[in-house]
Amino acid sequence: MSRRVAIAGFLHESNSFAPTPATFERFLEGGGHLPLSRGAEILERCPGVNIGAAGAVDFGQAAGWELVPLLWTVAIPSAPVERETFETILGELIARLEAAGPLDGVYLDLHGAMVCEHLDDGEGEILARVRAAVGPDVPVAATLDLHGNVTARMVEMADVLVAYRTYPHVDMAESGHRTAEQLERLMDRRGAGLAPFAKAFRQLPFLIPIPWQSTELEPARDLYVRVAQAETGVDGVTSTSFLMGFPAADFEDCRGCVLAYAGDQSAAAAAADALLSQIVSREAEFQGLAHDPDECVALAMSLAANATRPVVIADTQDNPGAGGDSNTAGMLAALIAADAQDAALGLMVDPEAAQLAHAAGEGADVTLTLGGKSGVAGDEPLTATYRVERLSDGQFMAKGPFFGATHMDLGPSACLRIGGVRVVLASRKVQMADQEMYRYVGIEPTAQKILVNKSSVHFRADFTPIAQTILVARAPGPMALLAQDLPFRRLAKGVRLSPCGPAFVPARLEVADAAS
Repeated sequence: MSRRVAIAGFLHESNSFAPTPATFERFLEGGGHLPLSRGAEILERCPGVNIGAAGAVDFGQAAGWELVPLLWTVAIPSAPVERETFETILGELIARLEAAGPLDGVYLDLHGAMVCEHLDDGEGEILARVRAAVGPDVPVAATLDLHGNVTARMVEMADVLVAYRTYPHVDMAESGHRTAEQLERLMDRRGAGLAPFAKAFRQLPFLIPIPWQSTELEPARDLYVRVAQAETGVDGVTSTSFLMGFPAADFEDCRGCVLAYAGDQSAAAAAADALLSQIVSREAEFQGLAHDPDECVALAMSLAANATRPVVIADTQDNPGAGGDSNTAGMLAALIAADAQDAALGLMVDPEAAQLAHAAGEGADVTLTLGGKSGVAGDEPLTATYRVERLSDGQFMAKGPFFGATHMDLGPSACLRIGGVRVVLASRKVQMADQEMYRYVGIEPTAQKILVNKSSVHFRADFTPIAQTILVARAPGPMALLAQDLPFRRLAKGVRLSPCGPAFVPARLEVADAAS
């Protein structure tokens, strides 16, 4: 008899300091992957898409599982999830789970850094309610994003948590496949009368800035090789994960961690301790170089003068994959001020400006005010007159390794030109992680001297092969490069706010120390 396995997903990466909350509408849209999908829609839509559920479905079908698809949804990172939205989506997921009948296992596609208006630990709550619905004996396995801020409650409620091993996340589907493999092992153990895996969970003592988490760079590249090597097999350490954390969630479990699962507790503990020691020993290597906007553009222009490929700049602090709204104008102002030539910037998301460009029409000149809407100090509005070179309805197919074969709908869009600078203007936000996001408005990215991408790392998957070099800029935006620049209040005391940086001290303790 085939095993009945439920498949579901509910993902969001939450930035406590971002300007815009995650609403139900954002989950309906799907954040650049699948729109909210129910039942058989999940199985119909996920093939070829780079998400955890796709890999789990592939494994389950090959293993002969009877798949019971429930609900899958994701919203692009933003401020925390609205309470009503969270309860509505999770309520439907649990209702579908309870109606599914007897199950042999549950696969969940989660993020690991979801914060809600009323909950710090979104995934802990999801897993707890799933566990309550299926009981203590049904194995529950979940795929997590490499940026998850894992809590003890999450570890307790799931039988195994398996994280991505690449950033850019080109292995999301592969990680879902690995998670499903672990779920199969758990179901085998249950059938043989064996206990679930032993678990070990260790948290890092420091926060890692997003741009320096890239697994294309050291030390992460080498450390993830060691994570994979720590898995010794079914009879030993069956699963290991290193999550670098999402350093913009204001609660005590905001930080990276190591997870290990094994047949016995001593093996799991030894694997987790060894990995943690290796990571901590390389703390100083998680530091990198970033430039202010004018300095970054000047350096890019100097490098581009003798380059044969584009110089790519990451506008990291307005990364919509980390809570930004992709609408700050700091880098655009720097390009214009420097009279940069053959330069392009994307995505600038402003639906009102996009409507004005469409109303003006191709070939027209239109005066627009961009930026100044984030509420972040230093993000000043920029008013200028642009030539509307191309209009688009925003429909195209992404083709790069991050999104996979994914249909995109960015709403009314335009290519604007001012001097030697072109701007991709869109109506819906998604980070610039695919070359097609330039081409859909008529810009050939490989023909530019400078590309400014509103992204921190995911763009590397599709842009590193065409880049002469990659620079990181610190223009004003909601996702501060360094955590000490954010107004944290609730981190765990003593956690270092950056590699080898200052330790967090709660405000109440600072006041007490000053008084004494």
